[in-house]
Amino acid sequence: MSDRLTADDKEQLRRFGQRIAELRGQKGWSQERLALESGLARSYVGGIERGQRNLALINILRLARALAASPADLFAHCEA
Repeated sequence: MSDRLTADDKEQLRRFGQRIAELRGQKGWSQERLALESGLARSYVGGIERGQRNLALINILRLARALAASPADLFAHCEA
């Protein structure tokens, strides 16, 4: 992660990652399964869930599609 991210930026990434983990857990999926369904690497999914990745829009859309959620659903609980 870039050192240019503020503490608030990092908190938002952490919350986003928690939301992804929550939705994944509701489906009963492992990180590996979500990675397969979304076309992303398992290590990348793990980094997202730990709040260590600043995602590109296309990857947010891939995760939403795989989780059968809207992109807005992925951002629940991310607001300060």
